[in-house]
Amino acid sequence: MKTYEFTLKFSFPDADQIDDMDELVERLGEAGCDDTLVGIGKSGRLALDFAREAESAFDAIASAIASVREAIPGARILSLVT
Repeated sequence: MKTYEFTLKFSFPDADQIDDMDELVERLGEAGCDDTLVGIGKSGRLALDFAREAESAFDAIASAIASVREAIPGARILSLVT
C-alpha cells in the first residue's frame, strides 16, 4: 500500500451544537481519522490534512470522506486538494 496525502475541507450542520472542539477531534479519531491533522477555523468548517494508506488515491479519499461523515453526520465536502 501507498500513503496518499491530501486535504479535505468540510462544512457541517449544527455547528452551534458543537461546544467542545476537543470532543469533535476525538469523534474524528474514533471514526478512523487518526491519520489527519485537524484545522478548525470558521465556525462550522474543518480542514483535514490526511496521510492515508490505501491501494489507490480514490480509495484513500473515499475512505476519508466516509470516516468524516461517520463522525459528523451531514458533513458536506467543500474542496479537495491533492
